[in-house]
Amino acid sequence: PLADDVKPVRAGLEGGSYSPLNGNDCERIHEAVLTLLETVGFANAIPSCIEALTKAGATLSEDGRLRFPRGLVLDTIKKAARHFTLHGQDPKHDMVIQGKRVHYGTAGAAVHLVDVEKREYRESLLQDIYDAARLVEGLDNIHFFQRPMVPRDIPDPLDMDFNTLYACVMGTSKHVGTSFTVRENVKPALDMLYAIAGGEENFRARPFVSNSNCFVVPPMKFAEDACGVLEACVEGGIPILLLSAGQAGATAPAAIAGAVVQAVAEV
Repeated sequence: PLADDVKPVRAGLEGGSYSPLNGNDCERIHEAVLTLLETVGFANAIPSCIEALTKAGATLSEDGRLRFPRGLVLDTIKKAARHFTLHGQDPKHDMVIQGKRVHYGTAGAAVHLVDVEKREYRESLLQDIYDAARLVEGLDNIHFFQRPMVPRDIPDPLDMDFNTLYACVMGTSKHVGTSFTVRENVKPALDMLYAIAGGEENFRARPFVSNSNCFVVPPMKFAEDACGVLEACVEGGIPILLLSAGQAGATAPAAIAGAVVQAVAEV
């Protein structure tokens, strides 16, 4: 194996060399985002979300949309952590997230794959997730494992969520990202994670699984089931990766600048 200092891909290498936007461009996007959050806001917030956010300073208008005053947004950004650690089951795989540090990992939710032995397309299975996790475990240029496919051989949503997570954490000791269909599916997963960690306190101190959460339905609407999952994960000590997937010209403005503004506002 190559020494760490000569490997072409190493965890935490500094990126950011590609800068298509200058400082003025970024400031214009920032100002547009603040305006969007303050004047348009989000629809379809769940009751607990409304309660928490209005207590923090957001406003619920007669049209049912939550809006975020500029001062609230700026204060929240100011308080946000500038660095944090995504833990692995094995501490040697811990990733310090800060500045321009770059880490490589898997992602996705594929429902089909190419069977490398039969050379044909087929539905993805639970075994494939486990095999992918084991592969990532042995690849030092892949630093974390987000479940890259969906087990089509498990039709029940609870069984699917639980077994997907189990396959991931059994296949790799690197940080794992996964999803849950509804908030009720989070509790059994937490019980398993606490057991693997040797107790709830241990998991909360070093959470080695995060939740990839599409909590927004573009344009500018909350996804109610996903928001429930988000709350349950936060309460249980699972970090959250917030996702939005607007499509320029469909669920986001066709102009790239407008699509970027909406995407930043949504996450």
